Amino acid sequence: MNTIVWADDEIDLLKPYIIYLSAKGYEILPAMSGQDAIDLCNQRAVDIVFLDENMPGLSGIETLQMLKDAHPELPVVMITKSEEEQIMEQAIGQKIADYLIKPVNPNQILLCLKKHIHSKQIVEEHTNATYRQEFSDITYMIDTARTFDEFAAIERTLTRWELELQDAGSSMAELLTMQRKQANNAFAKFIKQNYEDWFEHPENRPMISTDVFRDAVFPLLDNGEKVFVVVVDNFRYSQWKTIQPLLAEFFTIKKEQQYSAILPTATQYARNAIFAGMMPLQIQKMYPEYWVEEGDEETKNKFEKELVGTLLQRYRKHYDYTYFKINESDFCEKVIRQLKGLQAPLNIAVINFIDMLSHSRTDSKMMRELAHDEAAYHSLTLSWFKHSPTLELFRQIAALGYNLILTTDHGTIRVSDPVQIVADKNTNTNLRYKVGKSLAFQSRNIFEIQRPEKVGLPAPNLSSTYAFCTCNDFFGYPNNFNYYAQYYRDTFQHGGISMEEMIVPLVHMIPK
Repeated sequence: MNTIVWADDEIDLLKPYIIYLSAKGYEILPAMSGQDAIDLCNQRAVDIVFLDENMPGLSGIETLQMLKDAHPELPVVMITKSEEEQIMEQAIGQKIADYLIKPVNPNQILLCLKKHIHSKQIVEEHTNATYRQEFSDITYMIDTARTFDEFAAIERTLTRWELELQDAGSSMAELLTMQRKQANNAFAKFIKQNYEDWFEHPENRPMISTDVFRDAVFPLLDNGEKVFVVVVDNFRYSQWKTIQPLLAEFFTIKKEQQYSAILPTATQYARNAIFAGMMPLQIQKMYPEYWVEEGDEETKNKFEKELVGTLLQRYRKHYDYTYFKINESDFCEKVIRQLKGLQAPLNIAVINFIDMLSHSRTDSKMMRELAHDEAAYHSLTLSWFKHSPTLELFRQIAALGYNLILTTDHGTIRVSDPVQIVADKNTNTNLRYKVGKSLAFQSRNIFEIQRPEKVGLPAPNLSSTYAFCTCNDFFGYPNNFNYYAQYYRDTFQHGGISMEEMIVPLVHMIPK
């Protein structure tokens, strides 16, 4: 039974309301004054307070303030005859839950109770019922998907439900997880069947990493627009939808689309392909000074600014440009201070926080606790975005009138299932893909590319092949297999084949 404190110096006139609500299953504790209401709330567990604004002794506003000081989470509904703006603003400033003008009718009171006491339960029940209705439609989408665009639509649908079920605190999340695994199995089969063909017949492929500047940035520049390209490393589609409401304050979405990150879904390959506008093998051949091999200890993305220069040169685009790599808050603040002095029509920023978040979650026990599941991972993303200088960076980009192109190089996936692979000591360390000689494995889920040159990938040796994990798998070596399987299970990784890693956002926004 839910308990209501109703404070009104004319409480006897409210008996019809009390009888009505009692019949609905509520316990009503009447209070003749503000002090009585405070005493009741201090003595009992109370779900909501209805508070008359005009009472002798403590006023409604004074009572509200004292209640909020003692019980900040307790919803208080102000009831008043007055419609004075000053009183409303005072009450709102004290964070009232609602504001009702006398005379109120029973349905208003009941609606108020549903909104502030039962809303979580109602939302969860409605969300669960709606998802159950759509479940078979989503399954049909998965079973019949044959193109990248159809899988992108599935990713949008699953992400929408993932976030809605998280917000509702729904018990259906496990069912959605099962459906996402089904979708990723289907997507892995699709990539195995079609990825190599994308390069033999490029007219049949979707937009990939190499097309981002050509298709999304150059047309704006050629139209005389000034553009700010922001690449958030490791930023999957669901994380974009998590922060979208924050950006809506100062940007309007002109176009939202999804493209396919190339394989491997790792910075060295996918992000360099964006900035060079060409596949890794072409970069290695044409600009060997800008290519870093797998075994090299150097940072794999140290030549991004130079690669943008080669891209502009090849397309004969004579635009000045700036490039910023933001790894920490202090440098983000420095970039913000420089914005007003920028004269170049093309400006590029790479933000590495999400990548650091996913890697620190692997290495840090504390971060594993903070981001123990998908909902917590999204919450951390949102918290970072709200409370770091990054939000101010976007605000300033809008204030200065830039077109914003927001994208990423690849997404990330939470891995759960280890698979064994045998490789020589020179093989790379990434858990989602391996490149090397004589790779040996038994899992049928692995996608092997035996001729890397066919898909634009360099081969460290003549006999090198690439092996990619699919779905939620990750590689482990036979030596100490169980230890490493336990250590890396439920961490966020990238490099392989999944909708989360490959189907990534590309959003064009204009300032409001």
